[in-house]
Amino acid sequence: MIRYHALGELPRKKHIQFRDADGNLYAEQLFSTHGFDGPMTTMYHINLPTEVKAWEDMGSVKPVYLEDEPLRHRHLKTAQLVPHGDFVTGRKVLMGNGDCTWAQALVAEPMAVDRFFKNADADEIYFVHDGDGMLESMYGNVEIRKGDYVVVPRGTIYRMSFNTYPVRLVVMESFTPVTTPRRYRNAYGQLMEHAPFTERDFRPPHELVTKKIRADHNVIVRSRGRHTLYTFPYHPFDIVGWDGFVYPVAFSIHDFQPITGQLHMPPPIHQTFATGGFVVCSFCPRILDFHPEAIKIPYNHSNVDSDEVLYYCNDKFGSRKGIQEGSITLHPLGIPHGPQPGAVEASMPHTETKELAVMMDTFKPLKLTADAVAIEDPDYWKSWQTPTEGNGLDDPGR
Repeated sequence: MIRYHALGELPRKKHIQFRDADGNLYAEQLFSTHGFDGPMTTMYHINLPTEVKAWEDMGSVKPVYLEDEPLRHRHLKTAQLVPHGDFVTGRKVLMGNGDCTWAQALVAEPMAVDRFFKNADADEIYFVHDGDGMLESMYGNVEIRKGDYVVVPRGTIYRMSFNTYPVRLVVMESFTPVTTPRRYRNAYGQLMEHAPFTERDFRPPHELVTKKIRADHNVIVRSRGRHTLYTFPYHPFDIVGWDGFVYPVAFSIHDFQPITGQLHMPPPIHQTFATGGFVVCSFCPRILDFHPEAIKIPYNHSNVDSDEVLYYCNDKFGSRKGIQEGSITLHPLGIPHGPQPGAVEASMPHTETKELAVMMDTFKPLKLTADAVAIEDPDYWKSWQTPTEGNGLDDPGR
């Protein structure tokens, strides 16, 4: 994703004979994107990657979106979710559109030891709210830490495990490739000096663990909105070497370098990832605007073209009231949003913020699911009303 990377054993050139010590030919596989025009990786298997022992249809996993929902600002309290399932079965899709989905998972348990996952529909961006562990993949292992984004390219066979449970995850699916913003990169693909991170901040697979096991292993393949269980007569991590630009990476939100200014800077300065249908931004602790007359929290804003989703990693977001750690707000296009009453004046004495939040801005309207409405604070829209005696809005806890 970020740069060329290689692990394991490789032949001197592509598409030539490459054999093991006993003379057996390794199976070369090209993993390409956008036909043959996009980033690609070449890998070498002990077994034929096309060899399948059995398959079983597991049914549809397409989200069911609510139709004819009224237009209003939303506050979803994910703290109400209960632990359930593994990193795949524990997901609850809360919203989405034709470009993406947003799911929450309060993961209760590890995936079965003989089972793996492949999302053939979408690239995935995980945000690890808490928990440390490991992403094991056909490309090798990536350590996972609290506060990490983990980007998994579509078509990757992998599994996630954590040291303790339950674990809170945000899972964003993108039906177009996930990249770094183009304006951060020069003509050669290298991150430039004004970018809020460098290549060193991205952690690719660091250890290739080649499995030479001939025994049944199951891979859940998500494709066309369905799950199919494929049984392979060998371990899917049978790659002896690979090189290229397609592989999973981890990036810590704490390694994002915030950009600040005399006066309030717009949300694009916080952008971390880009896709064809949405952007992801990271709001991190930073110095606040330092002009002597600066207003230090965001101005009122109309989303003319975008829906805004914010996931609050702590409760220190200066322009919001009543927000808890793990809250999600959805501010849809069509109506303005901004600081709640009193927030602007309250921000004036401060010189820094400790906020930590993940934002998704989509280019098409989002639809909610029943799981989202089930954890909604129905009175969130009232938080912009001017407090008056007797209406309950002067409660500082709101």
